[in-house]
Amino acid sequence: MSDMQKTLQEEVTLSGIGLHTGKEVKLTIKPAKENTGFVFVRTDLEGNPQVEADVNYVVATERGTTLEKLGVKITTCEHLLAALVGCDIDNAVLEMDASEPPILDGSSKYFVEAIESVGVVDQNVAREYLVVKEVLTYSDPATGSEITIIPSDTYEVTTMVDFGTKVLGTQNATLKNISEFKDEISSARTFSFLHELEMLLDHGLIKGGDISNAIVYVDKDLTPETTEKLKKAFGKDNVSIRPNGILDNLNLNYPNEAARHKLLDVIGDLALAGVKIKGKVIANKPGHFVNTQFAKKLNRQWKLQKKKNVPDFDLTKEPVFDINGIMKLMPHRPPFLLIDKVLELSDSHVVGLKNVTMNEPFFVGHFPKEPVMPGVLQVEALAQTGGILVLASVPDPENYSTYFIKIDKVKFKRKVIPGDTLIFKIELIEPIRRGIVHMQGYGYVGDTVAVEAELMAQVAKNKVD
Repeated sequence: MSDMQKTLQEEVTLSGIGLHTGKEVKLTIKPAKENTGFVFVRTDLEGNPQVEADVNYVVATERGTTLEKLGVKITTCEHLLAALVGCDIDNAVLEMDASEPPILDGSSKYFVEAIESVGVVDQNVAREYLVVKEVLTYSDPATGSEITIIPSDTYEVTTMVDFGTKVLGTQNATLKNISEFKDEISSARTFSFLHELEMLLDHGLIKGGDISNAIVYVDKDLTPETTEKLKKAFGKDNVSIRPNGILDNLNLNYPNEAARHKLLDVIGDLALAGVKIKGKVIANKPGHFVNTQFAKKLNRQWKLQKKKNVPDFDLTKEPVFDINGIMKLMPHRPPFLLIDKVLELSDSHVVGLKNVTMNEPFFVGHFPKEPVMPGVLQVEALAQTGGILVLASVPDPENYSTYFIKIDKVKFKRKVIPGDTLIFKIELIEPIRRGIVHMQGYGYVGDTVAVEAELMAQVAKNKVD
């Protein structure tokens, strides 16, 4: 699977009725440029205002997730967002001439089919991920709902539902990989209990509802009064209960369709975190409130991760270069060789490692009673890591050296002491031209930035005597 951002190959349009508003709506899903995310556009309002699919715009979670920005609302957005995530899309513009997407059959199936009909295309910017490294949990004591995420190499979701009713019982559903969304989850339809349905009808909601787009679990006696109310609401001559406890003659797509739809909702709501996720979500009795509260938590974690810009590395992997490989590239030698390993290397970035020990010769004189690695040597280590990025790209690195031209915006944010492991990440700010290298460097201890600097260097061929 490509790790580049994706969008639709061309636009596609669907029409239908909004579940709660009952309004006809035309939805056009359009391609969008890199780093756009998902953006709703209300074409029925003056100026075509935009509402980003951002959890910080969530204003209501009763019977669906509602976004609002500057007075402009988007309601029941979760099924459409789940389809976009399920189709592995990162960027899309969602134009609507009403506040609510079409409910269609109450699932994500028709959104997925529409997207697949036009195709998905890779873009030119790499994806970013929220990589879950520790267990995160959100719980709602009032409902007993709880969502947890644990580390995983892929995005996995498990839902467990128990509504305390005999007709539905306890159900579970699991999605091992987002690539299974279309076949396993997308056609799971929304559902309601009869007692909830009556309440919604009494409050003037689900104006676009129909027995064909919502499973109704009958958890109470179907009285003549209720029967008449349902016949009128759905425009039917008669309504009845099937042996499996479902209203009228709708066939379940799966025995655990309710749990699968709750999983669909989780994916749609967590899309509002604004980033692709690498982690396993375990949701017990999920609902839109707990889903979106958890999405806020993930969004905060993502912003913190971006701010720290900590490279995701695996110390157990075979290094790109060990110390012997580094000495073949670099002219430096101990005690002035300040890099022990190269963990990652590409055309535009490098990640290096230094184990800081009490045996470093500079600790003898640099505060012997409270040893601290000199800041100037931290910057030198950054520069040496950058030198590896440059020299690894030439066929005869032993004949070249890199020299500082400029050091700018240097900041020291944490003491580096014996026992620390320093991770250096260097990225090119612009392509190398005429031997001039412009780099941004960071040094981390754990998940904290210890040093950062903007570096410029000249790559020069060594003089031959």
